[in-house]
Amino acid sequence: MPINITSIESALQSKLNAATGSTESKEFLLLTKALESLNSGAVSEVATIGDLPTAADNTGRTLWVTAESGLYVSNGTTWSNLDPQAIIDGAPAALDTLNELAAALGDDANFASTVTNSIATKMPLAGGTFTGDVTFPDGDKALFGTGNDLQMYHDGSNSYILDNGTGVLFIDASSQLQLRSTAQDIYVQCIENSGVNLFWDNAKKLETTSLGVDITGELIADSYNETYAAVTSTSNATTVNCEAGNTFSHTLTENTTFTFSNPPASGTSYSMSVEIIQDAGASGFTVTWPTSVDFPAATAPTLTATASAVDVFVFTTRDGGTTWYGFTAGQALA
Repeated sequence: MPINITSIESALQSKLNAATGSTESKEFLLLTKALESLNSGAVSEVATIGDLPTAADNTGRTLWVTAESGLYVSNGTTWSNLDPQAIIDGAPAALDTLNELAAALGDDANFASTVTNSIATKMPLAGGTFTGDVTFPDGDKALFGTGNDLQMYHDGSNSYILDNGTGVLFIDASSQLQLRSTAQDIYVQCIENSGVNLFWDNAKKLETTSLGVDITGELIADSYNETYAAVTSTSNATTVNCEAGNTFSHTLTENTTFTFSNPPASGTSYSMSVEIIQDAGASGFTVTWPTSVDFPAATAPTLTATASAVDVFVFTTRDGGTTWYGFTAGQALA
């Protein structure tokens, strides 16, 4: 409430006139001190805020009271309103007392330090290192990419790695990549600069090699196809590359000597068929087979010499081509 200097002075004068006892003497001294404060310029009263002097002119007076119940203090530059209602500035009823504010802060005298220490335990937006587990409840996802292109989650029954973006899902490994069971049985094994292996009950059944595929066990296929290649001769020499297929043909343009190259290693069986076609001019060209070929009775068959005649021969080896067994499948075929 505003301080009425006139009423204070009047009350003081009354006490001065009627002072008779020790209690009144104390009141007299108290009022004297109040008057001294007023007279010293420490407290002054004006009617309205507009009647306040400029803050810079507030020489010798630091506290002013207005009839509007305002209490103002000057630092020589600006005025500050010390009215409690102005300080709380329309705060909600639950937070308009110091006690309520303290309760909202947990009655923690070290609230600032508590908050600072708590923030220090959080992961900054710029990134950092976790020192414990990160737990995602069922159904909650770890999302990556602006459009949540990559998602990882568990729905309570199954686990998912979902890539629904427009690019490729890469899984890079510097040495070896394995897909395993929780018992560490291998499903798939990918070895850098080597092969890819497929397992059944932790036993390798299919292995990719530099030559193709190596299968351990029985191969059951709905359809089976062999690669066919036509070979030609140059300077009376013809080479059949065993890695190029299993079925070959050669239309004679000259007498030629055959070479069988790149058979599989010893211990692996390999068979092929070779179709010899005479030229249309019935030139009667001849063929010389590799010396490693063993025909029945150690005698190579004689080719059909008529125009465009077709002779078919079959060859097989299991010792890396050291020995080939040759057979006539048919001759003079139309």
